[in-house]
Amino acid sequence: MSLLDTQLGGDRHWSRVGDGYEVTKKQRGLDRATYPTIPFAAMEAIPQDGSYLPAFTMKAPDEIASGTYFEHGDILVGKITPSFENGKQALVQELAAPFGYATTEVIPLHPRSDQHDPRLLFFYLLHPDVRHYVTERMEGSTGRKRVPENVLLDLPIPAIDPKDQIAIADALEAIQRASVLEAHCERASRKLKGAAMRELFARGLRGGAQKETDIGTMPENWQARSIVDLCEIQSGGTPRKSVADYWIGEIPWASGKDLKVPTLHDTIDHVSREGAEAGSRIAPADAVLILVRGMGLAKDLPVAVISRPMAFNQDLKALVSRGEFSGTYIRSAIYCAKDRLLSRIVPSAHGTMTLNLDDIETFRVPCPSDPDEANEIVEILNALDRRIDLHKRKRALLEDLFKALLHKLMTGEFRVADLDLSALDQASLDGVAA
Repeated sequence: MSLLDTQLGGDRHWSRVGDGYEVTKKQRGLDRATYPTIPFAAMEAIPQDGSYLPAFTMKAPDEIASGTYFEHGDILVGKITPSFENGKQALVQELAAPFGYATTEVIPLHPRSDQHDPRLLFFYLLHPDVRHYVTERMEGSTGRKRVPENVLLDLPIPAIDPKDQIAIADALEAIQRASVLEAHCERASRKLKGAAMRELFARGLRGGAQKETDIGTMPENWQARSIVDLCEIQSGGTPRKSVADYWIGEIPWASGKDLKVPTLHDTIDHVSREGAEAGSRIAPADAVLILVRGMGLAKDLPVAVISRPMAFNQDLKALVSRGEFSGTYIRSAIYCAKDRLLSRIVPSAHGTMTLNLDDIETFRVPCPSDPDEANEIVEILNALDRRIDLHKRKRALLEDLFKALLHKLMTGEFRVADLDLSALDQASLDGVAA
């Protein structure tokens, strides 16, 4: 059942957002020229991860040709698709001037009195049921739909005692703060892994002399080896969609949309063995799958090592190690040097990004003369991957907890007094220490 269809518990009843909030309007007679600089928030500066503050840019008054006026304490709600659906919104808790301006694609909401905690409305607007309700009422042409102000003001919201509002907002804020911290730790861990990869493939682990090569710096006793020297390269395909039995099975079938992680354990689609034999190919565990055709190449190099046998489509190539180095090492060496490979992309006549087979075969990566050194590098990178995955899983759990408690605290099914969130404060301290 949707939150908005729920029977509220206790002394609560349904109210309207407009009963407690209004759209902020610019003060009459305001002379912006009397201020040397004014905070400005572009759409890209407004967070969508549950953080409060936008990344303000201080601008001279004459640099702001247009914008939405807002004040301290306002909630800035992104109103254009897909910003609203993605949860782009901010809560202005700090402001370096009496007012600011933001993109015209936000609606600023301000509490009518101190009886309303804006944090609670901020969190309420993140509820999936609320987002869905408002999204259905957006107006405009496809791709440029916007949330009308009256839809936000008429949005049903539980009427909650001011003290309870503060308690609920405090609880949800603790969860959201921990979630944002986990996201920060995940990003930091990814940056650490990137730096570690560059250092490991340039210096190795043995502390020896280095040499300059046409593919970059590497230890003197390492070699630049081509992919075709290290791997057998296999092509895949797509079983016929018209044969339903081909698409009912237990064999993972990989495509570009699956290559979002360094190690791939499963895929969105699965096929039967008959389907794989009729229209695809099964790569063995530890093979490297790399995207060679598709728009996924426009921003990054989708490449992953697979943990179990998988079929794959024609937009991918499977690099099956000849035995000297593990697939994880080969995948890491390729990804570390991805800019060199991406520079070889050739757009087709239809604009599709493509890597030619010859470019894959002749692409060279740094390889140690001692296989044990390669295995040790893999262990280091695997440890960093485990750290990234830990922060990712913790954030997912916190997001699920936030959604569940938001629903139950708003409806009155749970009371804050029934919760013990002390562990979140310790987790936040541990995250800062890490």
